[in-house]
Amino acid sequence: MTKAPVKRAAAKVAPVKRSRPKPAPTSQVNVTMAAPPAAAPKPEAKKDDSTAGKIVELIKWVDNPFKLFTVILLSFLAFAGYFAWDSRQMILQAITTSSHNSELKETPALMQIALSVQRDLEAETVTVHKASLVVNSRTTLFALTAKGHDKTMDGVNSSLFNKDPQRNQAMISMLGGEVYCDKLVVTGKNSDWEEKQGVKYVCRAGIPPQMGEFDGYISVGFREAPEDATEIKTRLNLASTEMSK
Repeated sequence: MTKAPVKRAAAKVAPVKRSRPKPAPTSQVNVTMAAPPAAAPKPEAKKDDSTAGKIVELIKWVDNPFKLFTVILLSFLAFAGYFAWDSRQMILQAITTSSHNSELKETPALMQIALSVQRDLEAETVTVHKASLVVNSRTTLFALTAKGHDKTMDGVNSSLFNKDPQRNQAMISMLGGEVYCDKLVVTGKNSDWEEKQGVKYVCRAGIPPQMGEFDGYISVGFREAPEDATEIKTRLNLASTEMSK
């Protein structure tokens, strides 16, 4: 008998594990996003330093009559060379504290006092002015000569401060409570009139005489400068006190 072929069991083959290829490591790339460009700064308005530009800025600042007068007044003082902090403070104080109503006595009473001053000092002329610092003006109430009252000068208007250094210095002195005496310098109609009367030397005193108060002033003219003005200053202080209410 023929033997049947013996069936061999198939050899077990261990399964082969297939290794999966590891993915290549990804390199981390740091990407920095650029910030958006900053907005260009707005160009600043260029300041106009020209003379015209400064004038325009000054006009914008002056928005009321008080500022206008202050600018004009201090410009005059600066131009004349008498601009100083103490003087400016004194002037501005006098402006802000000035009364709307004049403290001068009535004209007939003022004239009697002026005639007494003229006689006592043997003065060639005596003029009395009322003043307004707020509008930088003075008005002549009357003018006396050796012949009496010269009515042609009544009501003459002029400025208190102008471009004349002597007038500005006289005003600052009177606001400071001083009597100002100096050689006559023709700067307007009043001083021109005094010169025609033979005046070469004048003394001025504020009314009233207290520092920082100013409602007007008295001006006395002489043909020659006195050797000692002390007597004149004392007499004018007394007169200016008497002329105030």
